[in-house]
Amino acid sequence: MDGILNDFSARAMAAAIEDNLLKYYQYLGRSDNVELYDNPNLTGFFTGIPHPFMNGFFCTQLMSSDAIKESLTSLKSRKVPFMWWIGSGAQSADWGKQLESHGLVYREDFSGMAADLLALKEDLASLSGLTIEPVSDKETLEQWVNAAFIGFRLPGNSDKACFNLFAGLGFDMPLRNYVAFMDGKPIATSQLFLAAGVAGIYWVTTIPAARRQGIGMAMTLAPLREASAMGYRISILHPSDMARGLYRGLGFEDYGKLCHGIWIGETQQ
Repeated sequence: MDGILNDFSARAMAAAIEDNLLKYYQYLGRSDNVELYDNPNLTGFFTGIPHPFMNGFFCTQLMSSDAIKESLTSLKSRKVPFMWWIGSGAQSADWGKQLESHGLVYREDFSGMAADLLALKEDLASLSGLTIEPVSDKETLEQWVNAAFIGFRLPGNSDKACFNLFAGLGFDMPLRNYVAFMDGKPIATSQLFLAAGVAGIYWVTTIPAARRQGIGMAMTLAPLREASAMGYRISILHPSDMARGLYRGLGFEDYGKLCHGIWIGETQQ
């Protein structure tokens, strides 16, 4: 694992937000069930899970038009949604035009947020009947996948690919999954990834029937408390627009945007 980051400057926070995400994809590539292409300029990853966040490229340096076209063509042939992330070292004025010319939707509004773990606002009311457990075996991982797929509305025919991916990574740090139970049923998930000196939060979702009760915040705090106990000082995450206000309530602040293009697939356009 990387050394723990204690630099709270805006520049360091923004860099950690980006670097944790890149290292997340590189770590997923350690699973035998993920195809990873990794070089100093471009990291490509294919999980087979039909969600754009789980397939794509992370570009860290400027690339030629031909190289971009070749990479995009290879992933389009997989017929899954994907994202093309543009790192700070690859910024250029014509990225939007290049990606849109290949059929992607270009956006500059994917938020990066960070928080001091010692300054989190943890005054959440306890939720009766809710228990949160770290995933430490395949049986609990199956329950985690079940809740995650319902929460994110992912097609059930790809749940095996998701299970195999995370089972292939094992149950030790730097990545840990968390699942919440209510009356014995799995209802919410979250994920902790330790890299770039910070605690990254991923896969936070709650099944529709259990939303608007503060469970998502509880699922965020559980891994953050563990990271804090391990000595980490900073957490980062990449929330949806809908969730940004909720995370601000916990103490997270915005530290810039991540530019990206998104491909939803020819059959969905």
